[in-house]
Amino acid sequence: MKKPTIIPLFASLLLASFVSVTAQETAGVVPIKASVKDSTGAPARPLTEIYRVGVGDVLDIRLLNSASNKSTLFTVVESGVIDLPVAGGTISVAGLTPEEIQSVIAAELKRRAVEEKAQVSVGVRQYLSHAVTITGLVIHPGTRFLRREMVPLYVVLAESQLRNDGGRVVIMRGGTPSEPHDLIDPSTLNLNVQSGDIITISSRPQEFYYIGGRINYPGQKQFQPGITLLQAILASGGTTSKDSHVEISREGAGGKLVTIRYNLKQIKTGAVQDPRLAAGDRIEVAR
Repeated sequence: MKKPTIIPLFASLLLASFVSVTAQETAGVVPIKASVKDSTGAPARPLTEIYRVGVGDVLDIRLLNSASNKSTLFTVVESGVIDLPVAGGTISVAGLTPEEIQSVIAAELKRRAVEEKAQVSVGVRQYLSHAVTITGLVIHPGTRFLRREMVPLYVVLAESQLRNDGGRVVIMRGGTPSEPHDLIDPSTLNLNVQSGDIITISSRPQEFYYIGGRINYPGQKQFQPGITLLQAILASGGTTSKDSHVEISREGAGGKLVTIRYNLKQIKTGAVQDPRLAAGDRIEVAR
């Protein structure tokens, strides 16, 4: 069995394909609210920029203006609370951002007359409450923990290492699978995933185009995304006539074929753009 290989420089190639967060939200996964306001009344922030603490997370809490500002680690337990003795015991933190937790602790310290102007620092030492599962054609399938409420798909793929035969993705959210998305499409890499999602990577189904007429090697040919008309003709051995016209027939609305005629000489001289083919195209070379 042929051993799968990793796509070279996958992570760096992904950087060239980023699109805006707005585009990410419209790519076909079950839609959710894209931004939220925190309890402090601050302007709405995208879910890709915030993290709401959950059960299992380990928090790093420091009182910066106390005699000892060393960090102390606190785990969020099943009830969504931490036990913070200096603030009187348990504090509910589940569903709050670190910034909101800072405000809650500072207010409690002031209420208890522990510190009038407490400077509190809250960070997340271990992110364990937000997880997605990735399966299929990746080198490292399994659970991936998120550091934001939502992250682009390419973040999870870079960590899981996409195999070279991985070509499509389906994201299941709330028990509902999305439509399959081609990974060659940059907008697919920028789909946002969130905690609880199940990401399945599969291969692209084999697709073909068909070429005939005045061509050396006519027949059914395997389609590769991005292939152009001139490339398809060269891959079929070239034409048997110097000045050839080519017709591309493609399925249109209602299943009816739409045919466009091209002059190969104009394509070769750059007068006309070399058109990209689509899977299922019918190409006929004539004089």
